[in-house]
Amino acid sequence: MPVEHYADSLNNDIRGKKVGVIKELMGEGNSPEVAKAIENAIDTYKKLGCEVKEISLKNIKYSIGIYYILATAECSSNLARFDGVRYGYRTPNPSNLMELYTKSRAEGFGPEVKRRIMLGTYALSAGYYDAYYKKAQQMRALVTQDFVNAFKEVDVLISPTCPNTAFELGAKASDPLAMYLTDIATIGCNLAGIPGISVPAGFDNSGMPIGLQILAPQFEEAKLFNFAYKFEQANEFYTKIANIYSNRRSRNERFGKISFAKRL
Repeated sequence: MPVEHYADSLNNDIRGKKVGVIKELMGEGNSPEVAKAIENAIDTYKKLGCEVKEISLKNIKYSIGIYYILATAECSSNLARFDGVRYGYRTPNPSNLMELYTKSRAEGFGPEVKRRIMLGTYALSAGYYDAYYKKAQQMRALVTQDFVNAFKEVDVLISPTCPNTAFELGAKASDPLAMYLTDIATIGCNLAGIPGISVPAGFDNSGMPIGLQILAPQFEEAKLFNFAYKFEQANEFYTKIANIYSNRRSRNERFGKISFAKRL
């Protein structure tokens, strides 16, 4: 399909357009600060003249399970080629061919990569392929259909980008499941093959940033950028720097206070 120049439609009027709030992503799992920021985002779109309505995506609650079966299966398959012979890291001075394979993979892959390879290999193994991988693909089709139906009612969908603000580096390294669960809001669009964007929606009490996720139908990136730009200009959160840099001034001088639309 021809790709339009997205900047041309950034400032289109969105009055009268319909914004859907994903019901399943607005529940108890969100921190109070995230929930408040999204409520403020809803109010912003109402002030911009949009009609806001609640939309239910009944199968999106399965997204984590679907994604981590499919993603780990692809990881297992794709990384099988990294054997130290043709691709990837090669262990020095192996004593035989088997040691070349095993040490190259043991030394070359980190714990999270190994975890995904093992999970994916299990999901693709004989006796489990139909129970896991095939079933995940079937559920992926249902998630995609939920989005198709939703976009018959609204122009875009919104939700928090993440239930909580960012955690400290390495804080969830010992609990990968808790780390995976933070992806609950962003995985659905990947499964459905639709465009999404996260824009600044405020800060929590510690100064960490909160994101608003906006989703649009397939091949409608121009609409996505339009709604994101309108929200961004109404709030100007992009002019503020989150409290995650040791030298805010030097970073501000390097990158400047500039919106994604101007970078585009």
